[in-house]
Amino acid sequence: MRKLLIILNVPIDDLTMDEALERLDAFIVNGRKTGKVHQVATVNADFAVKALRDPELRYLLQEADMATADGMPLVWGARLLGVPLAGRVTGADMVPALAARAAQKGYSIYLLGAAPGVAARAGQILQEKYPGLEIAGVCSPPYSSIFEMDRAILADIKAAKPDILLVAFGNPKQEKWIGLYGRELGVPVMIGVGGTLDFIAGETKRAPEWMQQTGLEWVFRLAQEPRRLWRRYVVDLAAFGSFFVRQWWIMRQGKVPAPLLPAMDAVMVENTAVLAVPGRLTIENHRAFVEKGQAALTETPYLIINLAETTFLDSSALGALVGLAKQARDEGGKLWLAAVPAAIQRTLALMRLDRFFENVADVEAGLAARLARAQKARAPAVTRPATQVRGRWQMTKMPRRLDAATVAEATEMCTKLLAENPFLILDCSEMVFLTSAGLAMLAQLQRRAAGQGGTLRLADCSPDVLRVIQMTRFDRVLALFDNVTEAAAAASSMAIQR
Repeated sequence: MRKLLIILNVPIDDLTMDEALERLDAFIVNGRKTGKVHQVATVNADFAVKALRDPELRYLLQEADMATADGMPLVWGARLLGVPLAGRVTGADMVPALAARAAQKGYSIYLLGAAPGVAARAGQILQEKYPGLEIAGVCSPPYSSIFEMDRAILADIKAAKPDILLVAFGNPKQEKWIGLYGRELGVPVMIGVGGTLDFIAGETKRAPEWMQQTGLEWVFRLAQEPRRLWRRYVVDLAAFGSFFVRQWWIMRQGKVPAPLLPAMDAVMVENTAVLAVPGRLTIENHRAFVEKGQAALTETPYLIINLAETTFLDSSALGALVGLAKQARDEGGKLWLAAVPAAIQRTLALMRLDRFFENVADVEAGLAARLARAQKARAPAVTRPATQVRGRWQMTKMPRRLDAATVAEATEMCTKLLAENPFLILDCSEMVFLTSAGLAMLAQLQRRAAGQGGTLRLADCSPDVLRVIQMTRFDRVLALFDNVTEAAAAASSMAIQR
């Protein structure tokens, strides 16, 4: 059973190093068998703070198959929230342990990133330390954005067919790179490892063991690189501390003993499981709920969680919901939260989870959404036909999530529409998540439309979607409008600058 808790806005897996390695074993076995890729993140306070401001990073961390606690502030924070972690699993400790396991079990590893020569030296050191370890390949590419990276690198990784890909680009670049290219590469396990290869190669010294155990490793690193790190540590401390206090305040009720939940079973309605949560769901009593949810998802990938009688969710309960939602999506289904009380909705908003989950007014509305999804699945390939909105313009809606999992279908749909009419408006009113894979698709469509003498326009983007577009400077490439009507009415050079 996956055990998750939420710190700031990031799900953290509650596990030990041995448990993490066992999970990685399972990922490799599953990846070899099914072709599924698994993204792993080693999360520290800097990740969590960046995710507050970066919607794409937040989405990728929330969707990660495993996210370990790399930094002591996360361990301390979990303890203060009353949901203590079983252990701290850092990238610097995980990679050597994983290399030892790979040598024993015949897994191959590809090292990508770090400064020229560093990855190669790290690979040589690991092979000397763990005889039999197969290094499938090494590459330290010159600096570039993830969109401009030489595709020969991807070809080399595909040809090498590693079981594990370690990406050392630093956060958030490494997480976004994996999110963009992971499905294309098909590597069973991909881990963003930051400066771990520098530690292994001896480029950077790691703090003494006693400093690691007491949470003073940051002091050691700051002393090594004061000019580069002092600003980051000051910003992280202020942002992490201020947000954490807000989370602690709203979660302070978690210290009140929670009663055992009454016996509950998922009810099956129209091939959809419905599971109610009465009262308080906390670290003390959420295990039975998770087991029921996971059991229900083995029968159907569609699950409605009825929160009508729920009074409180702590960080571990929120993590349980995230885990079930991820399991449902991995199995091709979906999870809905029904009848969410106002207090819990405020908690979800604070934790940046209000858009992660899809809420419905009640169970009946959830069943209706499930029926609509089933009807859509039975429809022809282009499920969102274009609507003529004004003059030469046609319009189509974008999916709720435009990421690596949905870009193929969206690209096929839009390409067909552009072949009919190169003047296309994308209605983004339903889109809540946009990743680099989606951005690359939008840029490709814009080039295709322009090549046919037309243009592409985006309308009604949410604040998070706009933030992703602006952070990557894609607002210089894509024409953005407040709504479909304005997009259709504006002259060709009148894109709204936000």
